[in-house]
Amino acid sequence: MIVQSKSFFVSSEEKIYPAGEGISRRLVAYDENIMMVECSFEKGAIGALHTHPHVQTSYIASGKFEVQVENEKKILSKGDGFYVAPDVSHGCLCIEKGAIVDVFNPARRDFL
Repeated sequence: MIVQSKSFFVSSEEKIYPAGEGISRRLVAYDENIMMVECSFEKGAIGALHTHPHVQTSYIASGKFEVQVENEKKILSKGDGFYVAPDVSHGCLCIEKGAIVDVFNPARRDFL
């Protein structure tokens, strides 16, 4: 069972977790059913193609990314977003330093 997060997220008080070369993440909020995560990317960092059983929606908070979902690629910038169905291959390349806010259902136990 996943323990629920605190009610408020204050970025300066939250732990930053490494998530790959040039990538870090902070857990914004979560419970058993949903999880929001802020992922920060340095220019050139690669979110390798991967799959997982969770539904994912993502919002580009800053920067510019080449995002791939299945066989389709698109350049996305601040204010854009994308959707990934369960078990669909996806990944990204950071073109300009930035951050992506990911929301998962159910929560990603592997992030805790």
